[in-house]
Amino acid sequence: MANNENRGFTSNIGAILAAAGGAVGLGNIWRFPYMLGNNGGGAFLLVYVFFVLLIGIPLMMTEFIIGRRSQKNAIGAYRTLSPKHKGWMIIGIFNIIGATLIYAFYSVVAGWTLNYVVLACGNKLSGQSPEAVAQLFANFTQSSCWPLFFQLMFLIITAGVIALGVQKGIEKMSKILMPALFILLILMCVRSLTLGDGVREGMNFLFKPDFSKIDGSCLLSALGQSFFSLSIGMGAMVTYGSYIRKEDKLFNSSLWIAGCDSMVAILAGIVIFPAVFAFGMSPASGPELVYIVLPNVFNSMPGGAIFAIIFFLLLAIAALTSTISLLEILVATAVEELHWKRRTASIVGTVLVFTIGAFCTLSFGPLKDFHICGFTIFDLFDRLTASYLMPIGALAMTIFLGWFFPKAEVRDELSNGGSLKAKAFDIYYFILRYVAPIALIIILISGIIG
Repeated sequence: MANNENRGFTSNIGAILAAAGGAVGLGNIWRFPYMLGNNGGGAFLLVYVFFVLLIGIPLMMTEFIIGRRSQKNAIGAYRTLSPKHKGWMIIGIFNIIGATLIYAFYSVVAGWTLNYVVLACGNKLSGQSPEAVAQLFANFTQSSCWPLFFQLMFLIITAGVIALGVQKGIEKMSKILMPALFILLILMCVRSLTLGDGVREGMNFLFKPDFSKIDGSCLLSALGQSFFSLSIGMGAMVTYGSYIRKEDKLFNSSLWIAGCDSMVAILAGIVIFPAVFAFGMSPASGPELVYIVLPNVFNSMPGGAIFAIIFFLLLAIAALTSTISLLEILVATAVEELHWKRRTASIVGTVLVFTIGAFCTLSFGPLKDFHICGFTIFDLFDRLTASYLMPIGALAMTIFLGWFFPKAEVRDELSNGGSLKAKAFDIYYFILRYVAPIALIIILISGIIG
């Protein structure tokens, strides 16, 4: 392994903030609010939190155990933990393929966000009619050049952080970006809660559950969101787990990370729904909620231009913390398996992702009529990763650790070599062996038939 002695996080808070940054992303601020809006509000939130506690935290602990026990990347971890059965490395290969495809289409939306930061700073969103805002978004996404430019800029920024290394790059930036994200979110929450009419209605929509809204679709959506929001099944937490110090408590770290992730999603809801209701707009606006509906909300509020800058800046920060973890999966594998220098791996990984991701970007414009199995390239990558690669990778991971890896070693890692009591170990192990696989099979089947 290259530079193993200098590859880990220097502190527990650094590990938590880095892994929380990997989990927190556009899914919390972009996807979660429109998912909640489409599934009845508070009822969805309640079910989502339940699934995070029941499934999300145990799965995150599982990835951390694999990563820290092996001290390896997503592929090397399974080879190290099961040297006589190297076929388990297929899980890591699934992770690498999934991470590459996710980064390819995720960088498209990250590029959109960077563009909106520029637009907001240039006061280009102010004074626009709702129709003009919608047309602005359509014109940009359907263009040939500018979406590619902003996508590439975001990829370069990410590569710059990764090239600096785990401690000077990932950990240091996480200690800056994550507090900044929370500060900006709280500022936006305060503004949203002082908008007057509609605030109570928005807060009731978010926090007052209507249990009649809980149906099969709501349950599946909340289960899927709890799984995807924590970045499970793509090797990010295995990679970050290999950087966690041996004395750190994996359960506590997982709880803090899941708590930070859920808190960002809830704060995003507090930012968005009171504002949406205050200005008479629909909470079930779908993916365009952030890029079309919210600019109209900002245009309707006093000082909206300033808050548009703050909002899209925090959205860009959330995107960056996630892209850092995605590129690190690829770079860590190249450094440790191929013995590349980190800078070389960062450049090659970025070029590879941009080459693939460009097709995703152009699928909104020049390639919008090009379909594979009825999907645009962007939608195909999204469907492949969300419905197949991530659930399959996570399912295989639970089978490996729960049924093939020695139980005593799992306990040993979770108890830090026996120094911790690990009182809830039996509950965790039951979830690992039975509950989590069933949940993942449900997600997989719903993705196939959906």
